[in-house]
Amino acid sequence: MASQDPNTNTASGSGKQDEPTKPPPPKDSKKKDDKKDEDLSDEDLALKQQLELYVERVQDPDPGLQKVALESMRQEIRTSTSSMTSVPKPLKYLRPHYGTLKAYYETMTDSDLKKYLADILSVLALTMSAEGERESLKFRLLGSDGDIGSWGHEYVRNLAGEIAQEYAKRQSDETPFDDLMELVQQIVAFHMRIALFLDNKEYVKQVFTSCDDLLRKKQFCYILARHGSNFELNDEMVAEDEEREALQDIINNAKLSEGYLTLARDIEVMEAKTPEDIYKAHLLDGRASAGASVDSARQNLAATFVNAFVNAGFGQDKLMTVPSDASSGGASGNWLFKNKEHGKTSAAASLGTILLWDVDSGLAQIDKYFHSNDNHVIAGALLGVGIVNCSIKNDCDPALALLGEYIDKEDPSIRIGAIMGLGIAYAGAENEQIRSKLTPILNDAKAPLDVITFAAISLGLIYVGSCNEEVAQAIIFALMDRSDAELGEPLARLIPLSLGLLYLGKQESVEATAEVSKTFHEKIRKHCDMTLLSCAYAGTGNVLKVQNLLGHCSQHLEKGETHQGPAVLGIAMIAMAEELGLEMAIRSLEHLLQYGEQNIRRAVPLALGLLCISNPKVTVMDTLSRLSHDTDSEVAMAAVISLGVIGAGTNNARIAAMLRNLSSYYYKDASLLFCVRIAQGLVHLGKGLLTLNPYHSDRFLLSPAALGGIITMLHACLDMKAIILGKYHYVLYFLILAMQPRMLLTVDENLKPLSVPVRVGQAVDVVGQAGRPKTITGFQTHSTPVLLAAGDRAELATEKYIPLSPILEGFVILKENPEYREE
Repeated sequence: MASQDPNTNTASGSGKQDEPTKPPPPKDSKKKDDKKDEDLSDEDLALKQQLELYVERVQDPDPGLQKVALESMRQEIRTSTSSMTSVPKPLKYLRPHYGTLKAYYETMTDSDLKKYLADILSVLALTMSAEGERESLKFRLLGSDGDIGSWGHEYVRNLAGEIAQEYAKRQSDETPFDDLMELVQQIVAFHMRIALFLDNKEYVKQVFTSCDDLLRKKQFCYILARHGSNFELNDEMVAEDEEREALQDIINNAKLSEGYLTLARDIEVMEAKTPEDIYKAHLLDGRASAGASVDSARQNLAATFVNAFVNAGFGQDKLMTVPSDASSGGASGNWLFKNKEHGKTSAAASLGTILLWDVDSGLAQIDKYFHSNDNHVIAGALLGVGIVNCSIKNDCDPALALLGEYIDKEDPSIRIGAIMGLGIAYAGAENEQIRSKLTPILNDAKAPLDVITFAAISLGLIYVGSCNEEVAQAIIFALMDRSDAELGEPLARLIPLSLGLLYLGKQESVEATAEVSKTFHEKIRKHCDMTLLSCAYAGTGNVLKVQNLLGHCSQHLEKGETHQGPAVLGIAMIAMAEELGLEMAIRSLEHLLQYGEQNIRRAVPLALGLLCISNPKVTVMDTLSRLSHDTDSEVAMAAVISLGVIGAGTNNARIAAMLRNLSSYYYKDASLLFCVRIAQGLVHLGKGLLTLNPYHSDRFLLSPAALGGIITMLHACLDMKAIILGKYHYVLYFLILAMQPRMLLTVDENLKPLSVPVRVGQAVDVVGQAGRPKTITGFQTHSTPVLLAAGDRAELATEKYIPLSPILEGFVILKENPEYREE
């Protein structure tokens, strides 16, 4: 029967559903074809004839020939690459035959071949099917269960859209949709990140519940942990208690320190470094090193920060963690007391940075400072406890237990230490207990301004991006209660920022609060307005808001207006979302430098730093290098700090050389030298293993707590002299919220590190290309764990394992490939 069928079919287009679409081609296709064939190049013509031959062969009665023809057609489609603007050639030439193949498909008997044809029809439907027919999905469900990714991204994207429509339709018709769920499983590894991107806890739960594979769930947990999302698993999501604990451990980041140290050992950088190793004073000419022999408190404070940043997370250094029974008679105590008053706070807290993520040994080592009689040391110890717990969640909440009782002490420095510690330890946790402890401080008339400011910032970080009404109210009242004199203080300008943090990236949700802000005192009204706008649209790339902010920056105002600084930073916060906007923002900032007033010029370097955080672009580096010699010392300081920010954790040799030269250039200017030292510490952050970039998963996801920490630090830098160079230098520790290992660590099914070869190279954008285009260029092959620089991407160089995450960064679970055969 099948043998006579093809002929009748091609002649009359007997398939009922095809009648409306069929007749047109035969009428005019002859004339057109002759014309078309003349335009085609030889190889295109050959390809076209080849494909037409396959179409005929597919309808051949001999199954052997059919199979060969289908295989060849499949190969052609898969290997073709296309540009963004044109349809891949095989799809183009097969378009006229879509009806023919479809009609023939209806007549075939059930077999593997029929499924094969269904696969091909599913791909052809991508360009051919009429709107709303969902033929691509229809044939996909009829086809073989192959890997859908191999047909290209565009196909997966189209399929996901059709699944959504079909799902909605079936829900309204109340028909079962189990077959759709299987497809969703295949696309689902993509979707955990999309659920986080949509920032909807419900979706995250759905992805969890719809997935039955325990390993997949573990991989989801790693993604959640990297995102810093505070997510509690319940019985519905994971039924087994043991499994649930193991998964919750991953989300709580309990293994982060271990993974990071595995990386450090592998790269052989465990050896502790001293600030002198970073300054490399011997490379400079005589005069600079001569000036440095004096032991000044400010230089020691700088060394404290450098030491903390360079050895962050390594658990050992040469200043703070020296064993006390050594011949030096407890060197760690000695270093602490080489710092003056508030310098001791930063020094004690630096121990927390060195022991970052290692809660157990961290708390044990910091404990000794709690018995000090010096309030500054206790304050530092409290802050250190918060830092150790940063982005690590623990069931017994050690940070809350230790810091909670110090919040209401008399001494303001102790209170600030405890409050800031809580803000860093519980960023993004939306913890009710802490809210009930901190909100009373905001409305306490007797509390000093700095305590209130830090309480507001901590609340902003704990409830980052949550739009929490009660916290917003408390902060608004705190702002309204401030006197004129207080609102003029540089620190008070961080209170509107804390309000902005609540709405980080939440776009329109900020509008009600923005209306309220119009009633504030005129000193802070505009400042608050700019800050709220820039936070709410941070990371959205919204062009209209960028223009709005640029408008505010173009006005030439009398002295004393402070709102233009936050507006400039806002441009960077909004435009950092994607590459193109970022390039355009860099150019706009260049213009602001030339025409803007001083208070704008002071903010521009910081905005450039935010745009290229941990990603030293040469053009930006040169601009900052030029600004670091500016006549206005505030501009120069901001530029120096920004050099550190763009080079953070990259060990970039060029920036390191620039900073060394600056250290000899500014050897007499203590403030600028301090900034140079901080920048040197940042460039060598974690000996080059850490990044400050809040974006992860191939620049797809933005971690809110990380961004919150960075912008808090940058807003503080808008007034360097009062905050960073004053007694609040510990705001630099807010950067810890953004510190993450820039690594790819592959683990096996038992989550033990597993070394496999990977190719690491510059990422290439291949969205919308059919077939399997190369995703990276200029790669080198290493064995994991490996470091990933900004804009790098990794892919496995072996077929032996299958990664459970489509994006290789952070912790990736590999499972053995069952089809792998050793050659």
